[in-house]
Amino acid sequence: MNSNATVVGPVRQRAAAATGDATPPAVEPSTAWAGYLAAARQLDGVRRSAAAAAGEQARSAEAAREELTVVRTGLASQQERLRDLGVPAISLVPSPPELTEAARSMAGGPAAVLAALRSARGWAEAADAALAARRRVRPGSWPARARNLLVYGPFALLVPLIQVAVLAATGVGPATVAALICGLPMPAVAFVAGWIGVGRLFRVSPTERLDRTARFGALVCLVPAVLATAGLLLALLGS
Repeated sequence: MNSNATVVGPVRQRAAAATGDATPPAVEPSTAWAGYLAAARQLDGVRRSAAAAAGEQARSAEAAREELTVVRTGLASQQERLRDLGVPAISLVPSPPELTEAARSMAGGPAAVLAALRSARGWAEAADAALAARRRVRPGSWPARARNLLVYGPFALLVPLIQVAVLAATGVGPATVAALICGLPMPAVAFVAGWIGVGRLFRVSPTERLDRTARFGALVCLVPAVLATAGLLLALLGS
């Protein structure tokens, strides 16, 4: 009886091994727990990376929206100034190749859009600086009095200078008296000529009103005439 059991045991083991039904060796509990911890750490790292990337994209998108508002405001003001300078409206609209290039540069997500908007803002600020530098050398952008002085001044000095030249050339005599008499109405003539000249030389937009600084212009035209007349009278009285 015992010999039969001894023989049957090895036979059954060989049959199980031949048919693939052998039971695998048991896994140690410590090894399984270490694998579980490693997988958990890996999944937590993936989760943290995904959360950080999502947060970075959200911050980039918010910053891009703020930057877009600033850029749009600056470009609208810049376009208005360029139209006032006579730039054609079609030149202020991006061409299809420029739109294609801009779309390609922003295809990388919110971060790429933010970088492109910041670059555009830098270009707009550089253009504003160039416009400001150009306006500083254009009299039309000066304060009204300083601008109008360029017109009223030459008209105001023309006749007094002629009177002084006549006095220096001919001395005190009939020519000086004639120059004095002819010069009396000249301040009014100079003022009218300056008024017209300011309107012709300096243009403003249809919604604005040109400031001709009438009182300032009358004063500018009157002071040289008064000084020249006083000098001629003193010369005549002294003779």
